[in-house]
Amino acid sequence: MSGRLEGRVALVTGGTRGIGEAIAGACAAAGARVVVVSRREEGVRDAVARLSALAPGQVTGLPYHVGKVDQADALLDAIEADVGRVDVLVNNAGTNPYFGPMLGTTWAAWDKTFEVNLKGPFALARAVCERLLSAGEPGAVINLSSILGQQASPGQGVYGMTKAALISMTKTLAIELGGSGIRVNAIAPGVVDTRLAAAITSDPKLRRLVTERTALGRVAGPDEIAGLAVYLASDEASYVTGQTFFVDGGYTIA
Repeated sequence: MSGRLEGRVALVTGGTRGIGEAIAGACAAAGARVVVVSRREEGVRDAVARLSALAPGQVTGLPYHVGKVDQADALLDAIEADVGRVDVLVNNAGTNPYFGPMLGTTWAAWDKTFEVNLKGPFALARAVCERLLSAGEPGAVINLSSILGQQASPGQGVYGMTKAALISMTKTLAIELGGSGIRVNAIAPGVVDTRLAAAITSDPKLRRLVTERTALGRVAGPDEIAGLAVYLASDEASYVTGQTFFVDGGYTIA
């Protein structure tokens, strides 16, 4: 359904590849003005070119490191000056620098994981929502969590901790902001064929362990996550807040 996000400005972090790029493209196709951000200027430029070929005039981008929380307001100032106030925030950017037993995690890896996966999303959610509250306008925040946010995650323990915290953040913000018309929800994908999941998807044994437990018998593609994000950003989800949607091919029910 085209036009579902007409008149909205959507900010998608980590929007230059994988799930983020798929969500950005889907939001643009639904009529939103989309701003993609990522750390590398070249990556932003390339993604904007790809997305603009699909939705001409709908997508712009800026380099931005989500872990640099003191720069959140400057980012929103720049977006407002260009395309208007952000009313849809998709906290997609994430990292997982360490894969192995939890006790072997270095503090450097711990800090980076929490900085990008939790501190950054909270900083942007707060900055976006404060502006919406000041303007008396509704909005939508969509946090990309993971199935590892609700279950043990051997080999990815710290990553799983941050994704569990995102689910908790989603629930509390939904309660605190519900009266203002700002809705907050989370998407918890299973294994998706992206660079972030390459440690699993590129290893035949690990990939088989996932697919054998998954009801649909395969991993997901990024586009299979994007449609839900558009729904949650749209008026079709006007009575949906505080929820976490598991898009995992049936993995968590097995």
